[in-house]
Amino acid sequence: MTAPSLTQDEAFARIRLLRSANIGPVSYAQLLKRFGNARDAVEALPDLAARGAKRNYKAAPRDRIEKEVQAARKAGARYLFHDQPDYPANLAALDGAPPIVTMRGDLSLASRPCVAMVGARNASAAAVKLARDFARELAAEGFVVVSGLAKGIDGASHEGAFPHTIGVIASGIDIAYPPQHAKLQEQIASEALLIAEEPPGTEPRGQQFPKRNRIIAGLAVGTLVVEAAPKSGSLITARLAGEAGREVMAIPGHPADARSHGCNQLIREGAVLVQSPQDVVELLSGFDGQPRSSVRETGYDYAFTDADEDLPADDIAAILSSAPVAVDELVRQTGTTPGAVQMALLELEIAGRLERHAGGRVSLA
Repeated sequence: MTAPSLTQDEAFARIRLLRSANIGPVSYAQLLKRFGNARDAVEALPDLAARGAKRNYKAAPRDRIEKEVQAARKAGARYLFHDQPDYPANLAALDGAPPIVTMRGDLSLASRPCVAMVGARNASAAAVKLARDFARELAAEGFVVVSGLAKGIDGASHEGAFPHTIGVIASGIDIAYPPQHAKLQEQIASEALLIAEEPPGTEPRGQQFPKRNRIIAGLAVGTLVVEAAPKSGSLITARLAGEAGREVMAIPGHPADARSHGCNQLIREGAVLVQSPQDVVELLSGFDGQPRSSVRETGYDYAFTDADEDLPADDIAAILSSAPVAVDELVRQTGTTPGAVQMALLELEIAGRLERHAGGRVSLA
């Protein structure tokens, strides 16, 4: 289930911590930083929630986590934790990277140069062929193609690059979605690499697809949009890639085709126009993983210390509103330490009263 450096007990506690109510990637990381291990963090959750004004908080039940681990084993999947040496470096550099994922297949693919290819589910026949051809040539040039196993452009990209491809799904590792791609998903899991953030047995829901998209963008040094409408998940993936300092590329389309408007819009906003696989190769060759984009937002750094004063969560809640504000502004206004502010924010989040936004900003939920 885990690498030798992580004990079974700590791995189990980490899964339980992340599956507990109101715990996301940021609060998970802060709790590990504050308490040093997941077991102590789990035990502290009820008290932290009470300090944030939520009584009767209970961590995820142990038996539920036991069933999840059994389901993962039955599916032939492995857990991968954020601080294990084989956790993909590009993904780890992403703000809000998933602390735990499940995977099947060859994880070494994620350490090779990766390019994300995304686009419309209802793509035109020409765009589907183009995606398949691009993916095949990019794989021949040494790139691993990452996509989301959806119909249309995603499926064609996986097929063209196979077996040099990574599938990222919005469901549990044991759920095939869409059903039409069940065979393709199993082939990727068996001969390439399949990654899921949701627990085994989880059916895909709308809110899970943006989370999947950030993993697709995070694994890759660049994202290529082949064909997409202006309001689509593909554009979300592209913008996430841009915010992470990765390259954003788009293939232009005919202005009369609504399915091309998203790509044309991205190009107008600064994405690189590409017309051949060689354009992508030239752009991404030699990428060193350092952010190139000026749109990247950086969260506020901090450390918990024994000298941090006790800041009541309600004092922070009183100066928050529904408008996101940077944590350093809260530190400035309260006159306390960053650690004290972060602890109060953590208590509010566990109590379900806080929402986190890009760049380390926060607001009332």
